[in-house]
Amino acid sequence: MTKKAKTFEESMQRLEEIVGLLEENELPLDETIALFEEGLALSKTCEDRLKAFESKVEEITKKNAGEEDEL
Repeated sequence: MTKKAKTFEESMQRLEEIVGLLEENELPLDETIALFEEGLALSKTCEDRLKAFESKVEEITKKNAGEEDEL
């Protein structure tokens, strides 16, 4: 079975959960490291998606600005 990719919002929610767990500082070291690693991966995923969203918004803005110039 293929694992469905998390949405941006789901990734952010999981990242917040991980931060909360790590801030409590009550987990065994192995689990702490695993959560930290998962958090770093989620952080990179979210950053990449934000950059993609930003590029898309810029593309739409430029396209709409070009259409306004033609009017």
